[in-house]
Amino acid sequence: MPDAPLTSTQIVAMTRDVGGEWAVAHAQRLLALIDLIGAELPHDRRILEIAAYVHDWGAFPAHFVDGVDHAERSREVVAEQLLPRLDLTAQEAATLLEAVALHDYRDSRTPSTAEALLLREADMLDFLGAIGIARDFARGPKELPASLRVIHERHGTIRGRLTLPESRTIAERRYAHTADFLSALDEDGMGHL
Repeated sequence: MPDAPLTSTQIVAMTRDVGGEWAVAHAQRLLALIDLIGAELPHDRRILEIAAYVHDWGAFPAHFVDGVDHAERSREVVAEQLLPRLDLTAQEAATLLEAVALHDYRDSRTPSTAEALLLREADMLDFLGAIGIARDFARGPKELPASLRVIHERHGTIRGRLTLPESRTIAERRYAHTADFLSALDEDGMGHL
């Protein structure tokens, strides 16, 4: 007898196992952002819930492969290990795999589904503003200049990539938060970061 399909609770637990609480909180932030930016765009919420929790699995030590893009590795892991345990149609599976594969802000391919577009734009927004700053500084708090370079590079790349009106509105608020913070950091650091 085949295993019962995975439940949402099991997918969240699996994400916690491979990525810790950070991965779960990140997925929850993405889903909240998707609710804001995707209100006017028809989409499959179930597919997006799965995608939000599994899109970064390829970046975590349990699945990471050196030299393989984390989004592509995540797509591979989902295809091999998760899809057989999900109750999805062929179209739903294809939508899930596309959303996972195209979520990275550096990927220039155009998503063909609303789900892939929403996940990518929500993921981009999670790199902006206070949460984005916190994420970057958490990687290496003693390396402020490196973190600042990443913040500036990411903001420059993301600024022209957001397409949904609500994404752009949220991004502008977050850019303003970042500018205020960086100005204060520069002032407080007195040029010695």
